[in-house]
Amino acid sequence: MIEKISSSESSATKTNKKYGGWKAVPFILGNETFERLAVFGLLLNFMVYLTTQLHLNQVSASNVLNIWFGLTNFGPLLGAFISDAFFGRFRTIAFASFASLLGMVLVSLTSWLPELHPPSCSAQELAKGECVKASNSQMGVVILGLCFLTIGSAGIRPCSIPFGVDQFDQTTEEGKKGMASYFNWYYTTFTLVLLLSQTLVIYVQTSISWKIGFAIPTVCMFLSIIMLFVGTRLYVYVKPEGSTFPGIGHVLVAAYRKRKLMLPMIEDKVDGVFYDPPLICASTDSLPLKLPLTNQFRALNKAALIMEGDLNEDKSIVNKWRLTSIQQVEEVKCIARVLPILFTSIIPLIALLQQGTFNVSQALKMDRNLGPKFQVPAGSIGVISYITIALWLPFYDRILVPRLRKMTNQEGGITLLLRIGIGNVFSIFSMVVAGLVEKLRRDSANSHQNPLGIAPISVFYLAPQLVLMGLCEAFSAIGLIEIFNREFPENMRSVGNSLFPFAFGCASYVSAIIVNIVHHVTATHSHPDWLTNDINAGRIDYFYYIIAGLGVINMVYFIHVATRYQYKQVQVIDPLPQDMEMGSHKT
Repeated sequence: MIEKISSSESSATKTNKKYGGWKAVPFILGNETFERLAVFGLLLNFMVYLTTQLHLNQVSASNVLNIWFGLTNFGPLLGAFISDAFFGRFRTIAFASFASLLGMVLVSLTSWLPELHPPSCSAQELAKGECVKASNSQMGVVILGLCFLTIGSAGIRPCSIPFGVDQFDQTTEEGKKGMASYFNWYYTTFTLVLLLSQTLVIYVQTSISWKIGFAIPTVCMFLSIIMLFVGTRLYVYVKPEGSTFPGIGHVLVAAYRKRKLMLPMIEDKVDGVFYDPPLICASTDSLPLKLPLTNQFRALNKAALIMEGDLNEDKSIVNKWRLTSIQQVEEVKCIARVLPILFTSIIPLIALLQQGTFNVSQALKMDRNLGPKFQVPAGSIGVISYITIALWLPFYDRILVPRLRKMTNQEGGITLLLRIGIGNVFSIFSMVVAGLVEKLRRDSANSHQNPLGIAPISVFYLAPQLVLMGLCEAFSAIGLIEIFNREFPENMRSVGNSLFPFAFGCASYVSAIIVNIVHHVTATHSHPDWLTNDINAGRIDYFYYIIAGLGVINMVYFIHVATRYQYKQVQVIDPLPQDMEMGSHKT
């Protein structure tokens, strides 16, 4: 919620203010679309490349991808800190884009140059393990390329969405509506990219040529850089305001030092009791958003309580570890409010991760024929989920949200937490349906024995669970991205945006832990474990029910958190400006 405090000076500032808005957003979305098409086009099929072209065994190839995946999801936290503290979002994205392009080129060269990959061999030799494996130097080039891609992801992922959000004036109704639509269109393009990558690009790589299949993502990465720089005259560039992490420490230490003091009620006069200096605006083109003092996490308010000797004669702070401003205290509270939402997102994301693991295992043991001459690739069955998102989001944004907005007076149609909660419910239903479909598939396979263990039912029986997963992603994932951006302090928006890939990384590792526990605990002398390689002898349906059960428990905790959540409230105030340029870099 935003409260506007008007004056003639601030009104003049707002009149002269220019935001990039939707004129700048197409270039940002274009940059993001080509960048994601490049990264996913290269890496969605990378496991196959490592095993069939570089001749690594399954364990080695899996280790390479798992380590890379973890670094790629946790790296954005560091990239966000660097962006918010030092370089700003545009420069961070630009530098990271060139790093990604270099990584693309290096990995692509391993398919183009004979010196960078082992000699080719037949499928029979590969099955027997007789192929020459990639040498250490050849793998070194691959790993170096992945390192540059990690650097690129660390800079692009946390900054791309906040950079788009910077283009909208969130102090106006038009700006708030534009931001809500931007998040929806961002994820729509993201889904279309996954759809193209998992179908067209993978087909080119596996059926035509790895050289061409890797060249396509590399060219896309080059085009993403072009798109980024074409729109430079239209962008709004927000200056970095320095690292806020020391400020978090100042608040916690100051509140601890004054823990024994009694606090006055906030309704009492704040002036002279709490330290509340005027905000310094990062630019003449931006209106600082002031956070009013609240009663939530009230113990932290003691950090801003003025005691004798805390201030110099010029009203400056004597010791930052004993006194902080109301703004700093409320910024720490923003983070404290969002973290429980982050923890509640892990279990629903585990359900989404099954699209690339056991859903594929199910598809391999089902009838994948589509007509007499075409067989659906098992790894491409997940496109049903992406198609669901691509169809749902435009309908939701253009048709449903305007109607909901009239009924609820919410710029997004419904609150962010309600949107996340609906997505969490879909994740539970998707796992229940997945378990029911798996029981049907397993019973059919075991009652119609054949050498390959394939059940005589269509692979499209998996469609219901994938549609539900798509709806889960459309509600929950986008809601998480938006709440991390909206509810974090303005000068930590990049850090907030990095929490979504961080949550996915956590979900990936928690999923691996659950899989290993189930694998070791459920095996008996008379029966293999639930997740045995022969899924017709296993019980993947029970595994799905475990995730659904965890989802129910998580939903109870989410409701507890959501009903107590207080959305960030801000006031637009008269700024004390520093210089910032429009149409030139403000970083």
